[in-house]
Amino acid sequence: MENLIWIGAAVSAAGLVGIVWCIVAVSRARRAGLEDKALRLRLKKAVTMNLAALMVSMLGLMLVVLGIVLA
Repeated sequence: MENLIWIGAAVSAAGLVGIVWCIVAVSRARRAGLEDKALRLRLKKAVTMNLAALMVSMLGLMLVVLGIVLA
């Protein structure tokens, strides 16, 4: 079950990388000085990626907890 914990930690870290990417993408879009429609389109993409990254991170944490409980 130790492998399950490490796999979960890696999946959770991948989700964290996705969340950081979303933060960087939104800050770049805000600094770019885009018009309203273009900014909304970029933010919509970032929100979608943010939700996906949060889900991946949650699944990784669930794997870690499952590995701890089964160990």
